[in-house]
Amino acid sequence: MKVAQVTNVDFSLRHFLLPLMRGARARGHEVVGICAEGPLLDGPRAEGFRILTPSLARSLDPRAQLRALRELRELMAAERFDLVHAHMPISGLLARVAARSLGVKRIAYTSHGFLFNQPGPIWRRGLSLGMEWLGGRLTDTFLTVSEEEARDASRLFIHRGATATGNGRDPALFHPDATTRAALRAEMGVEEGDCVVLAVSRLVRHKGWPELLEAAAAVPRLHLWAIGERLASDHGEDMAPHFARAEAAMGTRLRRLGYRHDVARFLQAADAFCLPSHFEGLPMSVIEAMLSGLPVVSTDIKGCRELVRDGETGLLVPSRDTVRLEAALARLAADATERRAMGEAGRQRALDRFTEARVVERTLDLLGL
Repeated sequence: MKVAQVTNVDFSLRHFLLPLMRGARARGHEVVGICAEGPLLDGPRAEGFRILTPSLARSLDPRAQLRALRELRELMAAERFDLVHAHMPISGLLARVAARSLGVKRIAYTSHGFLFNQPGPIWRRGLSLGMEWLGGRLTDTFLTVSEEEARDASRLFIHRGATATGNGRDPALFHPDATTRAALRAEMGVEEGDCVVLAVSRLVRHKGWPELLEAAAAVPRLHLWAIGERLASDHGEDMAPHFARAEAAMGTRLRRLGYRHDVARFLQAADAFCLPSHFEGLPMSVIEAMLSGLPVVSTDIKGCRELVRDGETGLLVPSRDTVRLEAALARLAADATERRAMGEAGRQRALDRFTEARVVERTLDLLGL
């Protein structure tokens, strides 16, 4: 079959879609990626994937979206796909509208997190629900990464056949390594007895950076390593003032590491992982941390609580609660034995349920590929 994998930006294609594209190609299908142009497409192209780049935008501007829809219809008409598999709320809706208007035989969609479950104005959540409901009418195979959101899709009549696939990462890449741990901690100037907490996410408000920076600054001998960047298409509050205040309080205990291709090394050198998001689908970063043998501090929200078992593989705290977050970080920072026990339990849970090969195979089967 000739398959289109459609998403919004290069970041999501590189980090979310590429394993699925590899898996479909390994089964003998022709796979074409479709998203906005960006530097992270160099990797997929180097692997031999053809990437088409219409003017997709993370924006509610109707003129931009009409232009994107027109371009999607034009390229789909020229390519004559057998299956269009769409991702992300806006690009996913546009791709399904274009595919249905052209009579594409099979249309699939994967939700990586419903925006109507994200905190925000009621009008925006209502608009998101309406978009998902409309998109569901155009979808043959409706998938979600989260079990809770598969139930949401059925309960809200978005799609009664919604099925959760989960998310997964490669344990050959993400695993403990004592040699790397010792070398990188020495390079980063971490002293014996200090606790390193790693956070990996885009630098946006809903990832919980303000709460994390404030909480980490209050815990003695805790080092916070921050990996991530703000995408050009990200909206909302700038995180720079929050980092500036934390840097003034923590000094060299706070390290801003930017976007990295070697996240696995930093996971191997850390003692714990933290993702205090306000909203998630099923976060890949938490799975990477669990496979690396780290206990995870996260928020008690959809997606995160499917991964983290409170008190067993990590700690869950209420969203936006800096006091509870500080207490959780302090608890792990003070007890290396508990960190190791939780990390080992989390790694086994991830190996049992959240490996990349398992999730890709299940998704391809559900897509009929």
